[in-house]
Amino acid sequence: MSVLSTCPVVPVVVLDSADQAVPLGEALLAGGIEVVEVTLRTEAGLPGIAALAGLAGMTVGAGSVVLPEHVDAVVDAGARFVVSPGTAVPVLRRCAVRGVPALPGVATASEVMACVAEGLTEVKVFPAGLLGGPAHIAALSAPFPGLRFMPSGGVGPETMGDYLALPSVPAVSGSWMVGRDLLGAGRWDEVTARSADAVARATGHGGP
Repeated sequence: MSVLSTCPVVPVVVLDSADQAVPLGEALLAGGIEVVEVTLRTEAGLPGIAALAGLAGMTVGAGSVVLPEHVDAVVDAGARFVVSPGTAVPVLRRCAVRGVPALPGVATASEVMACVAEGLTEVKVFPAGLLGGPAHIAALSAPFPGLRFMPSGGVGPETMGDYLALPSVPAVSGSWMVGRDLLGAGRWDEVTARSADAVARATGHGGP
C-alpha cells in the first residue's frame, strides 16, 4: 500500500472524544479526503481509530506512534498505516512484521538512509516548515531518487502548493482543516469546506 498515493492531503487529527471520529470521517469524505491520521496524543485516539476503521471509504492511520507496542495497539484497532514523529528502527521493523506501511519522520540524510536500509520508499519530513520548507526537501531528496516525501509541520493552504510542486512530494499533511476547535464545536460543514478547498489546491498542483 502506498499511503501517499491515496490522497494528496492527509489530515492530522487530535481527538478529544471518540464520538467525534465518525462525523469527522464523514465530513472529510464529503470534502474529497479519503485518508486520515489520528494521533495517539489523547486517550480518544485509539478508540477513534477503531471507529474510523469501520467507516466505508476511509483509510485510517495512526500518528504519534513512538514505540513498537504502539504499533500492535493501533493495528489491532484497525489502523492501516503508522506515522511517527521521528525514525525508530524498532518501530519500523514492528510495522513490517504486522504488514502495515510506516511513515517515519525524517529531518536529516542520515535518518533517510536508515529508512532506506529498512526498505522504505515513503517518509515524512517533520517539522518541514522549521527545517527549511520545500528547499530543504528538494536538497534532501536529491541523493535518494525514487524516494517520496510527505512534509508535515507548518504546512498550510498557502504553502502546500510549493511542496506539491516538487516531484518527490505527492502528498502533504496538516491540521488546518481538522482543528480541535472545529471538532469540539461540531463544525462538520467547515471541515468539509476546508477539505474540499485543500483537495482543489492539491489537484491544481499535480497531486494524485
